[in-house]
Amino acid sequence: MIELKNVTIDYPLDLEDGASLKSALLNVFRKNQKQSKSYYRALDNVSLRICRGERVGLIGLNGAGKSTMLRVMSGIFQPSHGAVKIVGRVSPLLDFATGLELHHTGIENIRIRLMFLGESPKEIDRKISEIAEFSELGEFIHMPARTYSAGMFMRLAFATSTAINPEMLIADEVVGAGDAQFAEKAKQRIEELLSGERTTVLSSHSMDLIRTFCNRVIWLHNGRIIADGQCEEIIKDYELRAPIIGRETGKKDECVNAYS
Repeated sequence: MIELKNVTIDYPLDLEDGASLKSALLNVFRKNQKQSKSYYRALDNVSLRICRGERVGLIGLNGAGKSTMLRVMSGIFQPSHGAVKIVGRVSPLLDFATGLELHHTGIENIRIRLMFLGESPKEIDRKISEIAEFSELGEFIHMPARTYSAGMFMRLAFATSTAINPEMLIADEVVGAGDAQFAEKAKQRIEELLSGERTTVLSSHSMDLIRTFCNRVIWLHNGRIIADGQCEEIIKDYELRAPIIGRETGKKDECVNAYS
């Protein structure tokens, strides 16, 4: 279960070094001006509850606050205001490459990444050979990642990040990973991961993907929830209104309608 109560996330905008000459001069200048906000509000007083077994799609224009909300639900970001309650183990699938280091071998990176995802040492030992086989890296699995091509690195990252069986999955745009010949196998792995009975929160611009795997949709706009309900009802409203809102606010959204 995941519960957010009146959660607000503010990103500071003034990152100047307070002791620098530049900062001192800017502060003098600002005193003679009307003070502007020194933060960006990514989430604004958001409250929601996701129960066990729910499969929730998170949609919205670029900059709506989707990635921030996923990180709050994963326990990565702490709210500026409000409270977050998480019951159970969350596995965030937000960035395949997080935790991978170029100077480590493939095997070492598998261990590090799985530890980041919350796997136990016993589970990691059990999964290493399967991950190595899925990645199709051969003997390169024992070599430093700096020797890999971009496609090889993505294979390692994807194979490792998706070799999990979480209680709650938090995923952000996980469709399509790896080079061309790896793409179909990657798609099948993602479908297997999303089709289980676990609690799932999935952010995506692909409405077909949301329709396939989610039974509830939350629509975010400017850090606030503007709709929360049955999948098809919310998506139809979103596809109708999002382009209009995008033109009015200057924000764009792909609104992709093909899961491929």
